[in-house]
Amino acid sequence: MRSFMGRDILSLKEFERQEFFRVFEIAEQLEPIARNRRNSDLLADKTLVTAFYQPSTRTRLAHEAAMHRLGGHVTGFSDSKMTRAGDWYQESIKDTVKMLEFYGDVIVMRHFQMGAPHEAAKWASVPIINGGDGWGEHPTQILTDLYTVLREKGRIDGLKWLAVGDMRMRTMHSLGYALTQFDCPITFVAPPANALFDNSPDMLMPESFKADFRQYGLNFAEAEHVEQAIAEADVILVEPVMQPDYTKERDVRKGDAGFTPDNYRITRELLTSKAKSNAIILHSLPRMDEIPTDVDITHWSRYWQEAFNGVVMRMALLALVLGAME
Repeated sequence: MRSFMGRDILSLKEFERQEFFRVFEIAEQLEPIARNRRNSDLLADKTLVTAFYQPSTRTRLAHEAAMHRLGGHVTGFSDSKMTRAGDWYQESIKDTVKMLEFYGDVIVMRHFQMGAPHEAAKWASVPIINGGDGWGEHPTQILTDLYTVLREKGRIDGLKWLAVGDMRMRTMHSLGYALTQFDCPITFVAPPANALFDNSPDMLMPESFKADFRQYGLNFAEAEHVEQAIAEADVILVEPVMQPDYTKERDVRKGDAGFTPDNYRITRELLTSKAKSNAIILHSLPRMDEIPTDVDITHWSRYWQEAFNGVVMRMALLALVLGAME
């Protein structure tokens, strides 16, 4: 197994099976720190730099909270408009990263351009963690989801997954790559072009990712309606179909976003009538109306535990790439 020390976390495409379990092992060791709301001194001599060119609540704050829990320091930006990358100068990723590497020991980057963290990693002498890149990937979120499943179910292999939402989403791509390392059939449910309204985009899994999934041996299928697949699902991962444009730096909604069609909604009635009683629902959030709030209190929901595990997972990754755990 490759060492994590000094390593970039950019994609789950080349993540090996034993590497997943190593990350989960470290997360479980560090979890009591977060659960007890304590801070340690594991990374007291380290600084995290956050470079967020796109809005974030959970990903940025989970990384920052993780660094604080490990006794480290945090600096960075959450609005590129307040940097030279987002004003008249339009400073390049190379030039920005060559500066940021002097300000800290690890950089977590979110960017609206697919591949931007990979570009940053070419120039940085410190590890780069991908916090989401356009329609590309979101590896730390899916590591969080898998850790949540492991903690809730006691295993990952042998579980059937249902993924519902916009398959252009970076979480869905990282999920597909991750499940190639496990015995986990998955069904993708997403709207085709014009399914939501006239001229609505095609939200099916892009062919380029499906080609990769086939090459890596992922057992996947596609369905048109969530009711066609929910009865067999052990894990239901949901994303909105009412989405901003993730290729934009900021996409501010103007007016009503519309309603999610029933094909892509996970309601209490659907769960009660169709779902396994021990299935669990994950959602990286934010949500629209694809999971109504009355589902929150049911025994199926796990998205609040998932949010907690997001801090734990980032603690594990920071400890590993900075060499505090090996």
